[in-house]
Amino acid sequence: MPILETTEKAPDFCLLDNTQKTHCLSDYQGQWIVLFFYPKDNTPGCTVEACQLRDDHSDLLALDTAIIGINTNNAQSHSHFIDKHQLPFPLLSDESGAISRDYGTLFKLGPVKFCKRHSFIINPEGKIAKIYRKVTPSQHSQQIIADLKVLQSL
Repeated sequence: MPILETTEKAPDFCLLDNTQKTHCLSDYQGQWIVLFFYPKDNTPGCTVEACQLRDDHSDLLALDTAIIGINTNNAQSHSHFIDKHQLPFPLLSDESGAISRDYGTLFKLGPVKFCKRHSFIINPEGKIAKIYRKVTPSQHSQQIIADLKVLQSL
């Protein structure tokens, strides 16, 4: 599994969201991106993390930053999660785990596979500006906002 470093070009992807719309990394060129990988829809930690990002969504938009969630759940699972918690950002399905593997977030145990809770800030040029391998769901959104402010001032 690759170990990504800051300043590297972020691995490209094209994945479907819950409405079957394709989202590619290149669609977001020219703006900041928070790409968060999370284990499973509707689990306690993942719900806290997603809802914190939802609550801080306007602050992230003010920083010209798109939020994209990815995990190995299917589109139907994402639809339920989005509807239940009014999430204003896309959740993409990586059912094969290929993109999660590219980002070093895939965990496999026999036939079971899921994403580790990792996040990446990608700059407008498509390079990784910050990597979070240890995430505290309740504090992560505020940590991202603080880091974005620093990164955008450089």
